[in-house]
Amino acid sequence: MTENSTPSLIQLARESGDAGPDPLPLNLGERVRDLRKSRGWTLEQAAGQAGLARSTLSKIENGQMSPTYDALKKLAIGLEISVPQLFTTPKTAQVSGRMTVTKSGEGAAHATTTYEHELLGGALTKKAMLPYRARVRARAFDEFDGWVRHDGEEFLYVLTGAIRLITEFYEPVEMKRGDSAYYDASMGHNVVSISEEDATILWITSLT
Repeated sequence: MTENSTPSLIQLARESGDAGPDPLPLNLGERVRDLRKSRGWTLEQAAGQAGLARSTLSKIENGQMSPTYDALKKLAIGLEISVPQLFTTPKTAQVSGRMTVTKSGEGAAHATTTYEHELLGGALTKKAMLPYRARVRARAFDEFDGWVRHDGEEFLYVLTGAIRLITEFYEPVEMKRGDSAYYDASMGHNVVSISEEDATILWITSLT
């Protein structure tokens, strides 16, 4: 089979720089401060929750002292997390609070001969995943210019109708409304409608 030469939504997203953030190195003091601020607590409130002196917590946050294991346990209990979570590298420096809503039918359209895509959450850039709804026009593998493949992993959920998921390494699978699949998107894959009407599916593709 030949490869699909038509740019995919994933390729277009990558070319526009719509990729996730890189993880940051962990600093325990900053981590504790971020956890405290994410809960809206003052130093006094957080110290009271953890059973520590305010001055002790301040020194930990500012990197002026290394806490004992007992202090770490108190911190974790006060913050309602486990001790290992204190040392878990956060994906972002702080909670971004990003959000966007896509009303039905208002997603950006991207049509091909085989699919009619509607990009969801398009107002946000640098996403870690690409969600889109697709109307499946194709009825046979021959309608594609070879396999579709791209980096990342992919989740597929059938919204209406019925489809056949055709992949490079597995037997074709027939799926109906409510069925789902999760797979390696670098493996060749194509979807065709097998119901009388065009099927619609939700696709979510990782961009990291």
